[in-house]
This record gives sequence, structure tokens and C-alpha cells, in this order.
Amino acid sequence: MKRRALGAFGVFMAGAMLLAGCGKSSSTSSNSGAKDAKKFPEQTAMTTAKSGGSITVAEETDTPFTGIFNDELADTAPDSDVAQFGDEALFGTDDQYKINNSGSATFKLNRKAKTVTIEVKKGVKWSDGKQVTAKDVEYAYEIIANKDSQSTRYTSSLADIVGLAAYHSGKAKTISGIDMPDGANGRKVVIHFNTMKPGMTQSGNGFFWEYAAPYHYLKDVPFSKLKSSDKIRKNPLYYGPFKVSKVVRGQSVTWVRNPYYWRGTPKLKKITISVVSPNTASQSIKSKKFDVINVVNSQWKEVKGTKGYNFVAKVPLSYSYMAYKVGKWDKKSGSVKMNKNSKMGNRYLRQAMAYAMNIDEVEKHYTQGLSFRVKTLIPEQFGDFNNSKLAGFPENLKKANALLDKAGYKKKKGETYRRDPNGKKLTIHLAAMSGSPNQEAIVQNYIQQWKKVGLHVTLTTGRLIEFNSWVDKIENDDPSVDVFMGAWSLSSEPSQDDMYGAKAPFNFSRFATAENTKLLKEMNSEKSFNHAYRVKKFHEWQAYMQKEAYVVPMYNSYSITAVNSKLVNYSLKPSQSGLVWYKTGFKK
Repeated sequence: MKRRALGAFGVFMAGAMLLAGCGKSSSTSSNSGAKDAKKFPEQTAMTTAKSGGSITVAEETDTPFTGIFNDELADTAPDSDVAQFGDEALFGTDDQYKINNSGSATFKLNRKAKTVTIEVKKGVKWSDGKQVTAKDVEYAYEIIANKDSQSTRYTSSLADIVGLAAYHSGKAKTISGIDMPDGANGRKVVIHFNTMKPGMTQSGNGFFWEYAAPYHYLKDVPFSKLKSSDKIRKNPLYYGPFKVSKVVRGQSVTWVRNPYYWRGTPKLKKITISVVSPNTASQSIKSKKFDVINVVNSQWKEVKGTKGYNFVAKVPLSYSYMAYKVGKWDKKSGSVKMNKNSKMGNRYLRQAMAYAMNIDEVEKHYTQGLSFRVKTLIPEQFGDFNNSKLAGFPENLKKANALLDKAGYKKKKGETYRRDPNGKKLTIHLAAMSGSPNQEAIVQNYIQQWKKVGLHVTLTTGRLIEFNSWVDKIENDDPSVDVFMGAWSLSSEPSQDDMYGAKAPFNFSRFATAENTKLLKEMNSEKSFNHAYRVKKFHEWQAYMQKEAYVVPMYNSYSITAVNSKLVNYSLKPSQSGLVWYKTGFKK
């Protein structure tokens, strides 16, 4: 259900996507699934829908969602998924994610004045009937930048807004670079920047926020208590087509029509989204338990002939990865503090682990062509920004062994595993998420691959880790984690500062090098308004990241969604992301 323009949110920590599509082993290495997926449209029939009716939607996860109903504080895909029916971005986009004025606010960029002007449309109201105001737009920045809120959304990208860094550090009580020319209760906001960036016309660029927060409703809640407040967890306000009716914490959310929705009355009367285990997804489809449900890719053969559904599909902006902990997050400075003497600090060790993995073999064995190895950290959907010349890390045990030998990781006579260059025993602790039935088998497969090159890798805690616990360990730099496997749902603008910058909380590997900072800066410099120059810098960065291997890309997968054949106007297209739940309904 990560079908929205996730770029409008920025990035999200997804569940164990790399293996979530893996179930029973396929008896062949057929690519029939990919062939099927390529045939499917990105939307159902787009026609007139009747008013009324209720639907059920599946949120496939083996763990409860945390239920943070606030864009500035939420950072996981499940929370994004369950909020999508009421949550609406300020801006609409075209199918290439370029911002236009079709959404709840208009957008105007002035490169010379170094400003972006946002004007909320008249009649855009919160679900309590209050007009969305300039203060609501500005207040979202306060939540993000105030240290007490503990938002992970404050980044060096946003810090280029005039006065935001001063507010974040406590040196200023207000954000000087955000003007409200018609007053706090007006609808216009002018944001001033120190520098203008080439990606600013794209949704998800990370240089300004694309949501508002209800100041009148939340202003009495201290920033330190916002995340746990009932106004966030149980009774949130949204200005999208639906409003929260009931929350069963971690399990389901019931949405009913927002009577004040600015576009008009949504077609559907009620939507209930409920957690379902990926293990039982195929049974849920065959029994018609849900009206909208994602297909677990390894179960495609089991469900492909199911009547009563239309299937829509696309390759999402996402990927799974493996990353190495080489430092910690320094809360005081709000930046990465790299430890060059860390266990995983040796580049050749990182590269060797990557080359030892048999990702292509796993893809062929466990999916039907619906998953595939990703070669760089900039997916192919980003067009010429993707460095297609890079091979990534195909399995090469000979190369892995040579790299380890070169780096001084040697075995003592009679021992199975290599020691570190100082001659000490080496054990590498891997944090991998729980997920589908074969997740354990696949992770153990990689552990055996590493054993083949003499590396002793064990699971942190001795087992796969539940998603929310995994997030806690990774965010807080738990010392029991040396290596971890995760997944990103990506922004729709390819800038990388928010994930891999020195001041990015999402830089979970905690690496910070002068070269990385330089390349990230060059990607979004004035020179990068020249497209060819920007492409060159993206290619250089991808090559640098492959060389250093702090983060190793693994998989992406086709995303197939089963939609009740009686429903119309359901779409995966970016241009429809703000309209889909307003338009979706039962055919007449």
C-alpha cells in the first residue's frame, strides 16, 4: 500500500521488503511473474463511480503499526499506509512528480529572490471545519526543527531555510525565514532560502516541507509530548477526503468521510484498513477478505487466477539494502560521529561481504521474476541519474576472498573463520527483520555464504527482529548491531542528503566523509541547474558509494495490488495520489 507519491513525504523506513516477497521456493526460475506484472495497468477503469459503500484495505505486516498520525513525526511506511485516506500533501504533481497547482495549495518558485511562495486554497479545511492557515504550514516546520519533538525529519536540506538552524539550536524563538504576509490566519507563506536547488520543482525534494499541521488543535501540547499525545495517536485532524473514526491501536483504523473536504464528497462512505500477516495474504485474496490488498510476490501463482479482482502493478520507488554501522548519531551536534576504528570500518571487509552474497540466485529461487537485484543506490526510475555502468555486487566468492586476504583478515591453522587484522577473533552481528515464512531461511543462506569466505556472522539477539524493535535498535545505534538489512520507500526527487548526509538522522550507517559531503553538496549546487553537470555528480556519487560500500543495494520488486473488480478509479499514478481516495468508488 505504499502507492502514494512517497516523495511528498520524503523517505520512509519500510519493512523487510528485500525478503517480504519470498515464500515457498519456486520449482523453476520462471520469470512469468514479471511478464504478468508488465501487462498490468497502473490503474483500474477510470469512470463515474456511484456514491456510497464501504471497503476493507489490507496493511501487510507481521508487526503492529505504531500509529503516529502526524507527517512531521511519522517515519515508517506502515504509519504512512494507514494514514493515507486522510493524509494529503499541500501540492499536486504530474506523473513525473513535478509540482503543479492542482493540490490544496499553489506553489511559486522565485529563483532570483530565493523564495518559494505557498498559498493554501480557500476552503481547504481540517476535519473539524477550520480553514488550513499560514500558521499551520509554518507550525509544521516548528515541529520538525524543535529538538523536543524528536522528529527525524530535520535535515541539512531543510536547514538551508533562513533561520531554521537558529530555531533548531535554540538561538531563536521563531523561524525568521518563513513569512506570513497576510498574518498567521491568512493563507500565504513565503519561505526564504540561503541557496536555491535544482530539484525544488519536484515533489519530495527535501528542501521544503509539503504538509501542514493543525496549530489551533496542537498548540497546547508541548513539543516533547506531541508524539505520545492522544491528539496524534487517537484523534488526529487531517484535511484529506476521510477522517479518523476509530483506531484499534496497532491493528486497524476506520475512516469516514471528511464533511469539510475541499474537493467535495468522497465516493466511498467508509474505509477500514487492518493489519494482516504476509503469511496469510494469499488466503485473504482467495477468500475475498479485502477489497484492496497487495500480492505477496512469491504467492503470485496461487492468486493470479482469482476472480473478482483486477490487478494493477508498478515498480515502486524503493529498494532494500545492507548497511554497516561505522559510527553513532551525536544528538548534541545533530550530526553523524564516525568511528574510523569501528569493526566494520575496513572498506575491503564491507566489499567482501557484499560480493559473497548470492542475491541473483536467491531472486531466481524464491520469486517468479518479481524481484531483482539493484545495482546502485539511485534506481533506474530516476532515468539518466542512474549510473547504468555500475555492476553493483554480483556474487564473486573469489573476489571476496582476495579482498579479505588483502585487508589482513586471515585464518589460523585449523580454524574455520578469519580473524581481524590484529589477530583477534571476529564475530559480525547482523540485524535483520522478521517477515515472511522463508525470511529466516534466506538470511541463514547469506550467513552460510559469508562462512564460505571465512566470515563469522551471527544474528543480533540470535533471531530475526520484529520491525519496531529493529527500528529502535538501528535509530539508537545499539552496540549489538554491526551490520543491518533494511529497506527504503524513496522520495520522488533523487537528492540523497536526507538519507546519507552527515546531518541526516536517517543516515543509519553513520558514515560521514569529506568526499561524500562534497558530492552531495555538488549535486544540489548552483552548477547543478545544468542538468548534464548534475547527472555527472550523481554518477560520481554512485561510483563512490560502490567503492566505499557503507550501504549496499540489494533488491527491488514489482508491486502488484489486487483491487475488487467492482471498484473503479483506483490508481497508482503519481498525478492521482492526492485524488485516488476521493475518486475511488463502486462502479454504477
